[in-house]
Amino acid sequence: MSTQVRAVVSLALLYSFRMLGLFMVLPVMILYGSDYGSASPILLGLALGIYGLTQSVFQIPLGLLSDIVGRKPVIIGGLIIFALGSGVAALSSTVFGLIIGRALQGCGAIASTLMAMVADLTSEKNRTKAMAVIGASIGLSFTLAMIIGPLLAAKGGLSAIFWSALILSVCGIGIVIGLIPTPKRMSQSQRESVAIPSLIRDTTKNTELMRLNFGVFSLHLILMCCFIVVPPMLEGTLNLDRSRHWTVYLPVLLLAFIFMFPLIMMAEKRKKIKSVMLGSIALLLASMALLTIAENSAYFLLLVVFIFFVAFNTLEASLPSLVSKLAPAGAKGTAMGLFATSQFLGAFFGGLLGGWLAQSYGSHVLLVFCSLLALAWLGIALFMENPRQLSSLFVPAEKRPAEDSVLSVPGVVEALWVHEESALYLKVDKDQFDNAKLEGILKNYA
Repeated sequence: MSTQVRAVVSLALLYSFRMLGLFMVLPVMILYGSDYGSASPILLGLALGIYGLTQSVFQIPLGLLSDIVGRKPVIIGGLIIFALGSGVAALSSTVFGLIIGRALQGCGAIASTLMAMVADLTSEKNRTKAMAVIGASIGLSFTLAMIIGPLLAAKGGLSAIFWSALILSVCGIGIVIGLIPTPKRMSQSQRESVAIPSLIRDTTKNTELMRLNFGVFSLHLILMCCFIVVPPMLEGTLNLDRSRHWTVYLPVLLLAFIFMFPLIMMAEKRKKIKSVMLGSIALLLASMALLTIAENSAYFLLLVVFIFFVAFNTLEASLPSLVSKLAPAGAKGTAMGLFATSQFLGAFFGGLLGGWLAQSYGSHVLLVFCSLLALAWLGIALFMENPRQLSSLFVPAEKRPAEDSVLSVPGVVEALWVHEESALYLKVDKDQFDNAKLEGILKNYA
């Protein structure tokens, strides 16, 4: 096994372990959390989503810290904090302990550092494939969490899930120490893998990227709200014991993935990415509206949950791809950092607002709120430009070439030369890109 393959597989496994530890609690928090002291819907919602708040606060700073002290120390430190939070939650008897534990889990925010390490350990030509493997591992961990979470909770309550998360975190530390190679040097293409503070302000002014940030915020807010409403509906409408909720999630998620793939292929291969996104948002809106009338029919409820997961999975897979395509040359890492921050904030506000609305006004009002949010997102997305299928490219260049000459190369749409890295960051249309001509131009500046 080559060093790059071993690195990617190890990082994907590490990412899966960490995400599994975070996600397993989602389908069972509302069901089992009611047994804890001082529990209420709003506090359980806060416990469900607060990891998103601490993730959003720490993920960019820890990524920047890893540039100074190294990737592995930050990753190991983050996993130790995650394990500590898991232990606090596992030992808790009140909902406040759950909240503190989940908040600590989120403080171990190593996502941006892991992405930077992928860049450190892979070549430019293999990086897109490596990111795709990491993305697939996240989707797999979410699916497994929906199955394993209810099974573990049935055996030992929420404590069993948090102890399992702690064990997974310790295993993750072992992977970092024993399996993941130590990069000889950090990747030159820092702007493609980590957020650059000086670019954050300009990136927030990019209207197209902000539409996507609002979208992922809304998507994860709605997801958290669903896990406040749907588990009790499965118990009531299906008369399904909480220990058997996995028997619903397993087939529904598998079928949702099967239906998702043709949509993703249509978006990428046939260049229908905006149409697929709008259709998926419409499905999300429909699922929220239909959930308000689904509690009287078991089959109808299952159908609506299936529609929701088709929409969620498709959007979860396509939105990061859109960010990558729309990010300006040299700003991909910053754009992805702000995108991830929006995602985590959505999870936090979803848990907090969802719990408050469910407690104060009931589940129907909560679902109406989610429907209105999805409708607002659909309206905002309608005005989004149909994105071009552009790829990011990093090219070493010791001296600054004339911008006009680089932009004259067929397929080159944007070009940015960074003196500190002695490199060009390009946005290119690969169907038209003439690499030979670019190399010829750069030879004149060698």
